[in-house]
Amino acid sequence: MVNRTDLYMCDKCYNLNMKTLILYGSLTGNTQFVAEEISQDLKKNKIEHDLINASEFSPQKIKDYDMLILGSSTWDNGHLQYDFEEIFQEIQDIDFTDKKFVAFGCGDSSYEEFCEAVNIIEKFWETKGANKIGESLKIDSFPQMESNKVLIKDWLTELKNKLA
Repeated sequence: MVNRTDLYMCDKCYNLNMKTLILYGSLTGNTQFVAEEISQDLKKNKIEHDLINASEFSPQKIKDYDMLILGSSTWDNGHLQYDFEEIFQEIQDIDFTDKKFVAFGCGDSSYEEFCEAVNIIEKFWETKGANKIGESLKIDSFPQMESNKVLIKDWLTELKNKLA
């Protein structure tokens, strides 16, 4: 018989106990669209999670989550969406060694710093000790375009394999 402690220690089963957060910052709605697509897919696959807009999130609550799916649009020449900047300022001194994360974001490839917000998210969390569990998702232009929907779907398949 397998008890709950054994499940928690099993690499494949660990995620049954993981508290997951999808946290996104979006000004035009594109990153929100991607976050909602991720949420719908996780729900369909019975992966419990919270979906929260960064503008409505209390940064100290981030400690309550084991798995972070973090999304931000990129503004101007490589800037984070401003709600994310505020969160990063408030959690600068917290160690996230036991956290897992993956990043996603929307940008415009006509800018030299395409999806730089995703790179900023990755660097921040890695310097805080968090473990990146998969490749980042970078969406060019509008996520509602069919080619981007396929990209999102393929990325979600990889992500679910990591969470399963």
